[in-house]
Amino acid sequence: MINDNLLFLFFRDMKPTLDILEQRTSSVMADITSLSSCAAMVKVATDPKFGDYQVNGVMPLAKQLKINPRKLAEQIVEKLNLNDICERPEIAGPGFINLRLKPEYVSVNLLEFNQKAENLGIEKTDNPKTIVVDFSGPNIAKQMHVGHLRSTIIGDCICRLLESEGHNVIRQNHIGDWGTQFGMLCAHFDEELLSKSGGIKNMQLVSSKEILGELEEFYKEAKKRFDSDKSFAETARAAVVGLHTGNSIWYEYWKHIVSYSEKHYREIYSKLNVTLSDENIRPESFYKDMLPEVVSELKKKGLAAESEGAICVFPPGFKDKEGKPLPVIVQKSDGAYLYATTDLAAIRYRVNELKADKIIYVTDSRQSLHFEMVFAVARMARWVKPETELVHVTFGSVLGEDGKPLKTRSGENVKLKELLDEAVERARKVVEEKNPGLSKDEKDKIANAVGIGAVKYADYANNRTSDYIFSFNKMLAMEGNTAPYMQYAYARIRSIERKAIEKNVNIERELTNIKSLNLNEPSEIDLAKYLIRYAEAVDSAGDDYRPNYLTSYLYDLAGKFSSFYTNCPVLDAPSDKRPTRLLLCDLTARTIEHGLHNLLGIEVIEQM
Repeated sequence: MINDNLLFLFFRDMKPTLDILEQRTSSVMADITSLSSCAAMVKVATDPKFGDYQVNGVMPLAKQLKINPRKLAEQIVEKLNLNDICERPEIAGPGFINLRLKPEYVSVNLLEFNQKAENLGIEKTDNPKTIVVDFSGPNIAKQMHVGHLRSTIIGDCICRLLESEGHNVIRQNHIGDWGTQFGMLCAHFDEELLSKSGGIKNMQLVSSKEILGELEEFYKEAKKRFDSDKSFAETARAAVVGLHTGNSIWYEYWKHIVSYSEKHYREIYSKLNVTLSDENIRPESFYKDMLPEVVSELKKKGLAAESEGAICVFPPGFKDKEGKPLPVIVQKSDGAYLYATTDLAAIRYRVNELKADKIIYVTDSRQSLHFEMVFAVARMARWVKPETELVHVTFGSVLGEDGKPLKTRSGENVKLKELLDEAVERARKVVEEKNPGLSKDEKDKIANAVGIGAVKYADYANNRTSDYIFSFNKMLAMEGNTAPYMQYAYARIRSIERKAIEKNVNIERELTNIKSLNLNEPSEIDLAKYLIRYAEAVDSAGDDYRPNYLTSYLYDLAGKFSSFYTNCPVLDAPSDKRPTRLLLCDLTARTIEHGLHNLLGIEVIEQM
């Protein structure tokens, strides 16, 4: 027989829908230690005909206890008291337990959600952490391109999800402004200044705009000279060393280049509606004075040594194809520092100054080895506590419809600004076709919300670790799991409410006075059950850093609402049914709005 304490432990990990069970068993669980590895593995049922939830952990538990899993399931069901939450649990197969929520329980939860309009069932964690999220990271003197899209918006979504759970999130935008390419840029700036100031190097005579012009072109000119002119290349290398060692002339040129570049990414962040501000900027240069100390401390601890003229750390377990140890180079033979040095300084700063319990890096998967090795060195140096989490959240590439990395015809990376502008322009054409009678301001507002939303949602809806094909036609489609479909679903529900007002239905009064729900139609119950699972979707998306869990939930929610609306009249419903159906409409709209706007940073619109 299975004892009561084991039963309580067995059900300790149920998702938010069944938090009431967790509360009832918390005092007993506190006394349990020996079976702490036992997990109920309660999951959402894959097929609704079997119930709402399924307990999958009986068989591994039975193996641990060396008893028949079916018999164990019978003992669990016999002792399990969920009468106020579920119908009688059913056993299936060799030991699965199926749970089906009672309509009364669903009603209570929906009413509670209605009273707590802001969080829609999302509870704040009892153990809030300080979490640093490093994302976006554009490079100075280069326009942001499509390769920056995923880091920027996935990182933003992760921040929003973690904040919704009550964590203290510190955004960090690790802008590339201190790499070796700045020697090249500063050297070119120096010569252009000399040329444009009449043979006198005086910034009072010319402006940064006169020298830098179109930044992308300035960068290309500098790169071309670096690759073809040996004398210029030597000057550029000397410039980066001078910059890194504090030479005032090179530093002054660098400041002009950085300042001129900043306005570009601010415009992109505004377009994308991401929660990054100037306060979040911690560029590579922020850590420049910390780099000598990083190298010095690694040497003192016996972790760094000279190898072929460079200062290197060889973390154990990392080898090249020939089996030789792989180094983390922290200082080059010419004295210049590298990305790894800056990343190590950033970790020290984030742990010591920002008091981070967890640091999350959002970059493409090609940087996996780099971060694995940097994390290893940081732990070797004991700059990170054992309990501090270092997480690398990776993502795949954005591909063109030919299945290759998205490029322009000339083979260059697609500029992010141009891509977003085209999305808005395409959306505007659709608005013109569908609603030509709208004012210009209304058309502009809808086009911007739909165009930018389509680009973001299409990215979110894909598994972040996979590559995905960028297709304007698919992402702007009004059907399928797209932003326009979700925005239309929201607008459609709000139109029901506008019609109610036209019919003199006082929605606010009906929803305020509602004390109980009348749920008996299958599509009503199905929608209601799905609404109270919103917190689970948010939880899962936040835990695994996967926005596609949230987009899948929202898409399915819109589908269940459509079925409900088809089968259940709302405004023409009997007086005893109308308040319940109005509440289902209102909660669905609020949930879609919260998911799109609050967590994904996508605008909702009242009409399409």
